[in-house]
Amino acid sequence: MALIVQKYGGTSVGSAERIKNVARRIARCQSEGHEVVVVVSAMSGETNRLIALAKEIQAHPDPRELDVMISTGEQVTIALLSMALLDLGLKARSYTGSQVRILTDSAYTKARILKIDEEKLRRDLKDGYIIVVAGFQGEDENGNITTLGRGGSDTTGVALAAALKADECQIYTDVDGVYTTDPRIVPEARRLNTITFEEMLEMASLGSKVLQIRSVEFAGKYRVKLRVLSSFEEAGTGTLITFEEDDKMEQATISGIAFNRDEAKITILGVPDRPGIAYQILGPVGDANIDIDMIVQNVGHDGLTDFSFTVHRNDYANALEILKPVAAHINAREVQGGDKIAKVSIVGVGMRSHAGIASTAFRTLAEEGINIQMISTSEIKISVVIDEKYMELAVRVLHKAFGLDQQP
Repeated sequence: MALIVQKYGGTSVGSAERIKNVARRIARCQSEGHEVVVVVSAMSGETNRLIALAKEIQAHPDPRELDVMISTGEQVTIALLSMALLDLGLKARSYTGSQVRILTDSAYTKARILKIDEEKLRRDLKDGYIIVVAGFQGEDENGNITTLGRGGSDTTGVALAAALKADECQIYTDVDGVYTTDPRIVPEARRLNTITFEEMLEMASLGSKVLQIRSVEFAGKYRVKLRVLSSFEEAGTGTLITFEEDDKMEQATISGIAFNRDEAKITILGVPDRPGIAYQILGPVGDANIDIDMIVQNVGHDGLTDFSFTVHRNDYANALEILKPVAAHINAREVQGGDKIAKVSIVGVGMRSHAGIASTAFRTLAEEGINIQMISTSEIKISVVIDEKYMELAVRVLHKAFGLDQQP
């Protein structure tokens, strides 16, 4: 007998019929002798509807009251799923985040979990209950309702699995696992049987939408085994996200190609090449809570250099406005940029022990006439910034160049 935490996303519980299907799946899991804790998101589209409603009342909704409001989406789902389980003759009990006592900090709309009181859940499991918990939410030390940010239900599932020392946390979504890249761009993309936490963390941070990055970080920290499965398929093993030393099934050099369209590039030309100049440029950007991704500073000449970096496309206009007075203050020549770029990344733990990965990637792109504007590397990742119009072509040719369309 194993203790399994299952998490179902909004599409999985998007209608009454889908909720009944989820209930039947949970029932099968319990019938196999497992203890089951279920975490659910709001029904698909419900959180967006609630946010839009709030903005009809207040252009910039008060964060505390917004959390009170949008947390109700999950409360509806846990009640409906518990009803569906009861209708199957099973013992089920639903809990909101505050009822479980998922303690968070007080950062409304983006709270972080500090502690979980799992004793109530353990008692219910011992009594044979299936426990259904609202994802995405908790409460701070003052009893205020908080939410964990978009995708926070994944984090709730992983956190509960860590607190309960579950054997596995299963994330049910609308795809049947983690693929070498997006099958909508590369039809030959294949599902991975396993992927390491390091690789999944890179894939999530680089644009893969399968799992929320915070949930992967949490799982890696507490060594929670994750499995990504489809809630729309009756059978399948999905993709197991595990630790490198446990990963004996696949030892490919490259595990996947990630991409991100939401990039914008800013360059300050003619920057004085002196100590502290990077801080003078990036400090005001950071103070505006704008995340910076890739940074390149060219070799200086005549005491001047060019400084480029990327930000999220939504932050591009704001960053440009912030940097105009900064550029004038440091006597830079010009600020320019563009938001028609994309980032394409090659990910794989095998890079550590295989040479020539970068040269293969760069040659492949050169043969297609794709110009590389920026490069960033780590032990298990190579990222390039290119023109957005070439992104899909780059993904396809790199996927083929590294043999990702072939079965291992």
